[in-house]
Amino acid sequence: MSAINSAVIIGGGIAGPVAATALRRAGIKATVYEAYPGPAHNVGSALGFAPNGLAALDVIGAGDAVRSVAVPLPRTVMSVGHKQIEMPTGTGPEPLQVVDRSDLHRALHEHARQSGVRVEYGREFVDIEERPDGVSVRFADGSTADGDIVIGADGIKSRVRTLIDPHAPAANYTGMLGFGAYTDCDFPVAPGTMVFAYGRSAYYLYWSRPNGRIGWGANLPWQQYLSLSQARAVPAEQWLHTLRAVYREDTPGGELAARTRPDDLEVVGGLHIMPPVPHWYRDRLVLVGDAVHAPSNSTGQGASLAIESAIQLARCLRDADDPATAFATYERLRRPRVEQIAARGAKINQTKTVGPVLRRLLPVMMPLATKLMRVEQTMRREQSYTIDWDDPVDARAELAAG
Repeated sequence: MSAINSAVIIGGGIAGPVAATALRRAGIKATVYEAYPGPAHNVGSALGFAPNGLAALDVIGAGDAVRSVAVPLPRTVMSVGHKQIEMPTGTGPEPLQVVDRSDLHRALHEHARQSGVRVEYGREFVDIEERPDGVSVRFADGSTADGDIVIGADGIKSRVRTLIDPHAPAANYTGMLGFGAYTDCDFPVAPGTMVFAYGRSAYYLYWSRPNGRIGWGANLPWQQYLSLSQARAVPAEQWLHTLRAVYREDTPGGELAARTRPDDLEVVGGLHIMPPVPHWYRDRLVLVGDAVHAPSNSTGQGASLAIESAIQLARCLRDADDPATAFATYERLRRPRVEQIAARGAKINQTKTVGPVLRRLLPVMMPLATKLMRVEQTMRREQSYTIDWDDPVDARAELAAG
């Protein structure tokens, strides 16, 4: 029986509702507090969802809800100029999936609600009062919430992270802005195919949709960092003018940009990658998801890793005698995996902003690099990760191994 009975979860994105659902399954009461006035169903565009993420969601019974709104893409191609390179894919039971972030949020929140989790909206987190036997969280409206622990699932700009460690690093801007859209385009894309394209001036990706439309995303090099709200303050027509100019010489990038309507453009803002965070927890505070590990979107693992960590944290809290042991065991289980994947994503990002000379060499370099980096083995290792919920966490053994 866990010594932790209740948890206050700050943040209702992806990790927050998953952690709450898993904790409830572990017999621990958890309430999610989200600053948005309602579910954040319009933040972000489509994202890649790896098989290990679905396997983790199956642990809490939410996998099928996400499968029902996702598009499976068993084939992956890299396009450089006029050359297409077939890329190795995972060897697990399921392929890569693409899902709208809004659909993913909706599915996870609905499953959490059906599992008995309470989510309170419009609760902007301000501060925490710590006591020897628990914590009290204060919100901007003057309300408070009490619990045994606080879980910071409050994203890349985590306030909880800075309370744990005032010197904690901030997320690094990758030098690229993100955009996404669904477009009516006549360019032929094979069914079930994701294409990663290196254009003349910028990287983009596109994939087939069952309804005949093409989904695409742009990683636009942009020197000035723009947050989501700052980027969305720029009219969509203006962003489309820029995207059309950047991709006009690319096939099908030019046509995708030209065919995209302003109402269909999803503006994401600055893309980030989280450097290693020295301190994942302190006393009764702990981090999960993007607040502690946000790999580049190039990995296709950001959401999946957040879900894995949320469930593993719940297992550790279920089986440990105290918060400190649970948190240390959780970090021991998760840090090596998430930092290894983040490092891989950082290397991929470097290829997205290469100059014209290196871009001409990519058709020769990429196949060789794929072999030398053992991409197929790496993907197999990343995507075969599973969580045995019923297996007790041996905290002493884990910590001794560290």
